[in-house]
Amino acid sequence: MIRRRHSHRAFLPEPVPHATIERMFALARQSPSWCNTQPWHAYVTEGVATDRFRAALRADAFAHGREIAPDIAMPGEYRGAHLARRRESGWQLYEAVGVARGDREASARQSAKNFELFGAPHVAVITVDAALGAYGVLDVGVFVGHLLLAAESSGIATIPQAAIATRSPLVREFFDVPETESVLLGISFGWSDEKHPANSYRTSRTAMDSIVRWHS
Repeated sequence: MIRRRHSHRAFLPEPVPHATIERMFALARQSPSWCNTQPWHAYVTEGVATDRFRAALRADAFAHGREIAPDIAMPGEYRGAHLARRRESGWQLYEAVGVARGDREASARQSAKNFELFGAPHVAVITVDAALGAYGVLDVGVFVGHLLLAAESSGIATIPQAAIATRSPLVREFFDVPETESVLLGISFGWSDEKHPANSYRTSRTAMDSIVRWHS
């Protein structure tokens, strides 16, 4: 299941049954956290709420363009292997959907699909209790990993989206997120459109020796 999971960027319009969504979160809430603080919160859309959020998100992104306003700062830059992996992943997507190198207009259209939730029938906006700082974010990261695998176990496709957090003021207003919470990311989910080329590729994983330092 872990090897099977991947990010989906095209979904079918049919909704996921409410009971299935509840099962995903029931499994994910078993995630461990420091001192069992469980600092995660989720705002989940169904039905017309998804379409209203999609429309609001798209309008906000169009109005503000490349301006971003995340609650938690985005990476300042990518270097070395991290930059190389990021580029490789991006070009895999562009090649799959037919975006030519240097075609900024086409790449912008593809990027804008983030703010359309890639057509997913649901989104979960994940927040963290702001007072817990970096370790709270770490705990929520573990929760997100559990949630993605819980979805996979039910045949539900997902894609974690930092892009949604770049529109935190809109997200806060739409979901009435309290000031005590920081918007961390969104997870669009639903049934995968397996015929769409955006779902046809898989990203690579680095060699074991590049991430594990053995001591004996």
